[in-house]
Amino acid sequence: MTKSKLLEMHNVGIVVESLGSAISFFQEIGLTLEGRMVVAGEWAGQVTGLKNQEVEIAMMVTPDGHTRIELSQFISPKTIADHRTAPVNSLGYLRIMFRVDNLDELLSRLEKHGATVVGDVVIFENIYKLCYIRGVEGILIGLAEQIGTQTATDILEKP
Repeated sequence: MTKSKLLEMHNVGIVVESLGSAISFFQEIGLTLEGRMVVAGEWAGQVTGLKNQEVEIAMMVTPDGHTRIELSQFISPKTIADHRTAPVNSLGYLRIMFRVDNLDELLSRLEKHGATVVGDVVIFENIYKLCYIRGVEGILIGLAEQIGTQTATDILEKP
C-alpha cells in the first residue's frame, strides 16, 4: 500500500454562538464568505460522535484561497463547554494568526466589532508588529504586520 501524503491544510473549525456576527468579524479581517449551509443527519453525527446533530456552518476563505475557517453554530445538540476566555497558556488550540498589511488601521475597524487587544502591540525581532486580540465571542486571534524583509521562518532554529 502507498503511504498517504499530506496535500494541504484545508480549514480550522471554530464553534460560535452567533454565526452572523462571526461572519461579519472575519469579513472585516479580510476573509470572504465562500458558502453557508445546514449540516444534519445520521452521517454527520457519525463523523463527530454527536449522534443526531444539526449545525449551520459558514466557510470563510483567505484572500489567497489556500486556507479556510469553518464557523459552526450548533442548533442541536447545544454546546456543552466554553473555552473562549481561557488564557493563552491553556492546553489545546490557542489561536489563529493572520498576517496583515496595516495592523493599526485593522485594529481600529475591529474595535467597532468589539475586539480588544489582549496585552500590547509589540515589535518582534524587527520582523513583525504583532498582537493578540479577543475578537467576536472572545475568540483569540493573532495579528502580525511584517515590518522587515525577514519572516519568523528565517530565524527559526533548524534541526
